Amino acid sequence: MKRKILVTGGTGYIGSHTVVELIEAGFEPLIIDNLSNSNIGVLDGIRKITGVSPVYENIDLKDYASLNKFFQKNQGIEAIINFAASKAVGESVKLPLLYYRNNITSLLNLLELMPKYDINNIVFSSSCTVYGQPDTLPVTEQSPIKPATSPYGYTKQMCETIISDTVRACHGMKAILLRYFNPIGAHPSAEIGELPNGVPNNLLPYVTQTAMGIREKLRIFGNDYNTPDGTCIRDYINVVDLAKAHVVAVSRMLDKKNRKPVEVFNLGTGNGVSVLEIVSAFKAATGVDVPYEFAPRREGDIEKVWADASYANKELGWKAEASLEDTLASCWKWEMKLKEAHDKEQNA
Repeated sequence: MKRKILVTGGTGYIGSHTVVELIEAGFEPLIIDNLSNSNIGVLDGIRKITGVSPVYENIDLKDYASLNKFFQKNQGIEAIINFAASKAVGESVKLPLLYYRNNITSLLNLLELMPKYDINNIVFSSSCTVYGQPDTLPVTEQSPIKPATSPYGYTKQMCETIISDTVRACHGMKAILLRYFNPIGAHPSAEIGELPNGVPNNLLPYVTQTAMGIREKLRIFGNDYNTPDGTCIRDYINVVDLAKAHVVAVSRMLDKKNRKPVEVFNLGTGNGVSVLEIVSAFKAATGVDVPYEFAPRREGDIEKVWADASYANKELGWKAEASLEDTLASCWKWEMKLKEAHDKEQNA
């Protein structure tokens, strides 16, 4: 019998790729998502890749009663991977209450209901934003948690604390906090990828939409940072590599291999790449130019951060494997697939 894993935010970007990897690893994922930043068509992409249509319910995790009914109806869930959260740094500065309410209330509801339904394991989708602007690079799991630079960052710090306190208070509960750096790319099949609603907050969809002519120019926020080319530096990790790390984390918990009640892992490549280097690498990978312009710095952005992922490499036996070139090519393949689907719709 397949082991049931609840994936909240499972039609989202990272969630959908993780659902695919869970299915391919022999698990039975169940999906909850309110489609606030995703599309129901993602379920079709998951089915095309895996041949499986997972259980899906449109539920807002802030709705305690609906979540409780879901657990009543779907017994035997052994672990939860929680992706459900608002996740744009710039937007969180403008809409802090939305971020605090959405990201924290949804987690509180999950944690309250877990013991009621005998669910002891949670993998939490955290972020390198918990480190703020680090004093030294690369960042290790022991790097100090500094003041966040945005409400989004603060919610991730708070959620980690809430989980740790809850695990301490609930005998038998375990958690793995995965602090990831910057996920990019799409599934090699181009059946699923990053599909933000409206104007993208993340770099790569903005790059591909500009390359496709949907956006006139890529806006690069700030060119006066203390970096070699003046633009922000990030650690860009392929989304499929990232998804696989969640499968490893869940397996570790279910096989009782985790040594401590709460474990923390950085997930990244260990390489820092600037925004301008991404633009240049995209052209090298696809042959397509990306017109850009510089814009003022965006409030809440960190100057530079990249991971030391050696602990995850050693302890989880996981490593980011995809090259930047292949990852950027997968972004473009996905964007072309979207264009093709859009054109078909228009001509229908």
